[in-house]
Amino acid sequence: MSPSPHLLSDAEVARFVVNGYHLLEPDLPTGLNESIAQKLDALGHNPGDAITEAVPELWQVLDHPQVKGVLTSLLGPGYEVQSHRHWHCKPPGSPHMNWHQDGLNNRDLFINHFLGLYYPRTVSADMGPTIIVPGTQFRNAPTDRMATYTNIRGQVPLVVKGGTVAFTHYDLWHGTGANRSSVKRHMIKFLFRRTQDNIAPTWNHDPATLNRPHDWNQRGQAEDVNNILTFANPLRVSQSDHYKERSIRQACWNHLMGAAQR
Repeated sequence: MSPSPHLLSDAEVARFVVNGYHLLEPDLPTGLNESIAQKLDALGHNPGDAITEAVPELWQVLDHPQVKGVLTSLLGPGYEVQSHRHWHCKPPGSPHMNWHQDGLNNRDLFINHFLGLYYPRTVSADMGPTIIVPGTQFRNAPTDRMATYTNIRGQVPLVVKGGTVAFTHYDLWHGTGANRSSVKRHMIKFLFRRTQDNIAPTWNHDPATLNRPHDWNQRGQAEDVNNILTFANPLRVSQSDHYKERSIRQACWNHLMGAAQR
């Protein structure tokens, strides 16, 4: 079977398992992002879940083939766009947001739901970007303790082009910087959910990728599943922590592979 042009590769899925995020720049229609940004600029209040009614053009983002390809790859073809969504606006002068994990302190080791963060306007470093910490999605921490943390080694500010969609594991540690610019920073948060377990991979899977031997010398340049899951260490944690992460990653990968690997 020839690969679908919009589904993820084995390596991209493995990196999502390891890092907890995937960035996509879909080729949206010319002018759509700025049109959405201008409508958001003009809103007098936050409509909450009704943001897609206030700005129906957002459905063009959700229905884009590249966006649907990522969702199908990670959640299966029957994925659900959940009813909760939210417009996060950081006007000029707004402060930073502390590190936190969304939801309750009850973490999911499998990929059954995650977020899609859409940025209609290009985000610069001084606009209060979302900041994520790759690899933290399997690490539970009390919110009051996280609020005392400052910069974390390996953190990534989402300084992205207008139209970017950041797919992030629901439990990934994140916060925001302060907006020191003169421009409103917009982000629309969507939630997506798996509706059924995989019985087989739902991305562009090549069985041969699972046969590559471990190569310690090439661990930093790994492009195959076994070496990505084994050697990637975005937080640069100790050996004792790393072997625990590897065990969770493998269980998550096996769940995505479905019954064919059980």
